[in-house]
Amino acid sequence: MKAAFLMAPEGVEQVELTEPWKAVADSGGNPRLVSTSPGRIQAFHHLDKADTFAVDDVVGEVSAADYDGLVLPGGVANPDALRQDPAAVSLVADFFAAGKPVAAICHAPWTLVEADVVRGRTLTSWPSLRTDIRNAGGTWVDEEVRVCTAGPNTLVTSRKPGDLPAFCAALLKEFGTV
Repeated sequence: MKAAFLMAPEGVEQVELTEPWKAVADSGGNPRLVSTSPGRIQAFHHLDKADTFAVDDVVGEVSAADYDGLVLPGGVANPDALRQDPAAVSLVADFFAAGKPVAAICHAPWTLVEADVVRGRTLTSWPSLRTDIRNAGGTWVDEEVRVCTAGPNTLVTSRKPGDLPAFCAALLKEFGTV
């Protein structure tokens, strides 16, 4: 299973990248770091700079057809930057149109809101996104992990780094790697 991990060049919450990445890799999958710019991305531990990671693929040079699923790690700055990039938003929408599974944690549903793919779906996120999700036509719930099968694809969402074990388990199940 080839999974795209979509991130902006700066601002991803490191653990929300590394834990799902490890889960996909350990299950025999092929995680690929996709970003809006080539080079390296800068991860964070909340507001402090953490490690950098090499970009494998660049938005605009790939499509949903190149992958089996999409993972959207959080962090506050990462999805805020992605939702302002039309090519990144289009790529997210394309995964939904193609019926491929998508997983998003913490603030990452901001990008889903921008792609207009939460209408009629139930999902969770960092609590501050509750109103944004509701205003976009989604139903927000406060749960460790939510798997929503309404619509053309499966959507896995979680609230925060503490939910990563449940998020990773649901992601692997829904992406067909376990």
